[in-house]
Amino acid sequence: MSNKRILVVDDDDGIREVIQICLEAIAGWEVIPVASGAEGLKQAEQQQPDAILLDVMMPYMDGIATFKQLQINQKIQHIPTILLTAKAKISEQKQLQNLGVAGVIVKPFEPQNLVNQIKNILNW
Repeated sequence: MSNKRILVVDDDDGIREVIQICLEAIAGWEVIPVASGAEGLKQAEQQQPDAILLDVMMPYMDGIATFKQLQINQKIQHIPTILLTAKAKISEQKQLQNLGVAGVIVKPFEPQNLVNQIKNILNW
């Protein structure tokens, strides 16, 4: 177990809770849960997490717009970001991957596999 800190940005309370439980219980990672892209940007700058899990479809500022804002901020552009998406088509996943994110995880995901998926994407 290592003490990684993960910022989870998702507007769905249930998804955030499931992710938090999985990452804390299975990996022992600290989770910083937030419900919006704007709050995610703020917390990323303040908390400097080791990685960000970012939902693609959110109201107001979606995950793609949030990621673009992350990339133009020199204080947080180095933080690896994994997109969470319900878009299951390979072509859609490749489009998201081409944005420069560390990886893409498709929803629904198996909670027990989430930690391994993150570790594999980030080479942890």
